[in-house]
Amino acid sequence: MEPARIVDRQIWRDSGVSSSRRSIPEEAAVALTYNGGTYAVMMATPQDLEDFAVGFSLSEGIIRSAAELDSLEVLHLGDGIELRIWLSGPKADRLQARRRHVAGPTGCGLCGIDSVTEALRPASVVGPGRQFSSEQIMTAMRNISSLQKLNIETRAVHAAAFWEVGKGFVALREDVGRHNALDKLSGALSRASIVTGEGIILLTSRISVEMVQKTAAIGATVMVSVSAPTALAVRMAHAAGITLAAIARVDGFEVFTHPYRILFGAVADAADQCRFR
Repeated sequence: MEPARIVDRQIWRDSGVSSSRRSIPEEAAVALTYNGGTYAVMMATPQDLEDFAVGFSLSEGIIRSAAELDSLEVLHLGDGIELRIWLSGPKADRLQARRRHVAGPTGCGLCGIDSVTEALRPASVVGPGRQFSSEQIMTAMRNISSLQKLNIETRAVHAAAFWEVGKGFVALREDVGRHNALDKLSGALSRASIVTGEGIILLTSRISVEMVQKTAAIGATVMVSVSAPTALAVRMAHAAGITLAAIARVDGFEVFTHPYRILFGAVADAADQCRFR
């Protein structure tokens, strides 16, 4: 199944009606099964599904690294896709403790959670990380759109990316669901054994509480988005030690938590001079 599809359309403008074709993102029912039992069914873009399986498992606390999966198969069925995952030993026990059967709409981040305690579970506290200059953050955010191949084609998907000083964009994943995009990124980073403590998570969507929880599970210390955070996301980021910056536009951004990791203007320039002496 391709991630995008060409469809016929009719266009109305002030000049009249015309016909043409357009590329739009595909959406598929993706079932995540563990040890033969369905854990969740999510609506997602059918690409980078191995990354999605690993990242979802990490976000849910079922595994702690990609190496803990005994096996993973992607099965294309007649009416959807199954990500068939097998676990053993303590991993299977953790799964049983958290098992739930859910049907998730596109990109739903809290589908099927049946208690307030579970929905608001504390995020992992991240490490000290490193500092970034405001210009580094602006440069990364300016360049993310040019790397969104599926969004350039369809103008209808979210992206989540990981950026590091000296390396630039390490990985970027896209999906119709913003939570799915971040899970795919998480899986890609884990499968490649990327050390995440000194990089930035970049998002093209709003920051809700579960996006903070997923970022904390990844271990990144800074997250930046083009859109605004919710108040609960700000509280969660503060408690997790994450620097949360948002509303990133061509003229700047706003920092809501732990601003000490971001060096602004003259301060950043002075820090650079000290490093190169």
